[in-house]
Amino acid sequence: MLISVENQTNFEAPLEELETIACELTDKEIELIITNATTIQEINASHRAKDMPTDVLSFPLEGDFEGVPLGSIIICIDFVYDKSKLLGHTASQECMLLFIHGLLHLLGFDHECDNGEMREKEELLIKRFNLPDSLIVRTYK
Repeated sequence: MLISVENQTNFEAPLEELETIACELTDKEIELIITNATTIQEINASHRAKDMPTDVLSFPLEGDFEGVPLGSIIICIDFVYDKSKLLGHTASQECMLLFIHGLLHLLGFDHECDNGEMREKEELLIKRFNLPDSLIVRTYK
């Protein structure tokens, strides 16, 4: 398995689907942490100087060495539940959308400074895995 999971919640993550998504893009191990708004806010404040909760954080590991993991993705379960309810899809689907978004960041994509490459790649993956529009895709439509 490419994904090592630390689930700090009661949410049953769609691990098989997440593994399929990961295998589509990389052969490197990924750490996935599923946590709550309080914990992700603390991480966001200490690592990004943004004292607020967020939906997903990505922390790539530097260097492309054999056996070194790609990095960590942290998903906030509170955002998963809120967005899935608001947008009318399942929590598992929202988790997969956030995972894709975080994974693309680990792979070097950055929607804040690119020319739409991350949005395009995300949109292709969403269609490939038959998922509803993600935040980045919803924002640009």
